[in-house]
Amino acid sequence: MTGFIVAAALLTLAILALLLMPLLRQKIHTSASQRQLNAAIYRDQLNELEGDFREGGLSEADYRHDREELQRRLLEDAAAAEVPLAAPSGGNRRTALVLALLLPALAAGMYAWLGTPDALNPTAAVQHNAGSDELERMVSELAARQEKNPDDLNGWVMLGRSYKAFGRIDEALKALERAMPLIEKDAMLLAIYADALAAKSGSLEGKPRRFFEQAMKLDPDSPMALDLAGSAAYNRKDFAAAAGYWERQLKHLPPDSDYAKSLAGGIADARAQATSAAIDDIAAPRGKPEAEKKSDSAVGKTVSGTVELDPALKDKAAPGDTLYVFARAVKGSRMPLAALRKKVSDLPLTFTLDDTLAMSPELKLSGAEAVTLDARISKSGDALPHPGDLSGSSAPVKPGAKGVRLRIEQVVP
Repeated sequence: MTGFIVAAALLTLAILALLLMPLLRQKIHTSASQRQLNAAIYRDQLNELEGDFREGGLSEADYRHDREELQRRLLEDAAAAEVPLAAPSGGNRRTALVLALLLPALAAGMYAWLGTPDALNPTAAVQHNAGSDELERMVSELAARQEKNPDDLNGWVMLGRSYKAFGRIDEALKALERAMPLIEKDAMLLAIYADALAAKSGSLEGKPRRFFEQAMKLDPDSPMALDLAGSAAYNRKDFAAAAGYWERQLKHLPPDSDYAKSLAGGIADARAQATSAAIDDIAAPRGKPEAEKKSDSAVGKTVSGTVELDPALKDKAAPGDTLYVFARAVKGSRMPLAALRKKVSDLPLTFTLDDTLAMSPELKLSGAEAVTLDARISKSGDALPHPGDLSGSSAPVKPGAKGVRLRIEQVVP
């Protein structure tokens, strides 16, 4: 009984690992179960083909041709099971935590109600190994055929993708390089080659970036190239660019697919990171003399007023806590049109927001019909709101408004 409990616990951990790895890692790998299914279908078709040959329904030449075609299709399916890099998502981590807590409890409850140790299937591992061994043998046969037919560029591509699906990256790169005249003309193949290069080097920069950017020149909407470009931009903290690439990719995905939902979460995360980074780049006073004249376009397009902290919340704020003041358009993007950063020790604060504090050249205070003002005290210093921060907002005002009073009187839940 103890042995069974240990085995069940290990099996639960293994299932958790399979479920959580795609949520916690940026790279989603080819499914072994899919390869098993492909191999099973292949075996059925091969048995039927061999039956026709034995019964005289096929000539030997036709039999060999059809058998090679079956092998080719299976290898193509195995290689095509590769999935592009997934966008980082905070929601994935929350989902992973819920699975980690609930799955063992649910498994134990279901077993207590319905289960029996006799239901364990001891042949599953044997079947898995058989499917994998057969695929490996077919890849070896394809490699042997390619050595005899080195001018078959499509065959080298298939072999390279097959090696890549099995994680044999060095061999995959060698095979793909034999097909470079074909790869250089195809955006998808360029992206596949870039992904293999990144798998070997551990980085999307340098040579991988050169190839997926070449892919986007051939096809600006290449899904895999856009995915790689977004991941590379995110890794170098160019969050706005990452969101832009992934948004272009999202347009070409089925909206209800799991990958589209995951990608949408990555876009939201990148947009939030871009906003935070842009705000954190703003220095509160820019050291410009007060007497300096503003540009004609900004005249009459400022919003000024005061910020004060509700006395009831004074004990919840320290003098060194960061104070942010934002202006956001009532309609359109929620990215701040202007932002100011100070300290709680500066309260009560007299402020002026104008186009010199814009976060984007395309989004300016002077171009908005109406704005709302927000003031927030951040305990962490992060520009994004967190529970425990203190905040206050104004009613909508028009650019040019003066004497706007902001009162920080709420705790962010």
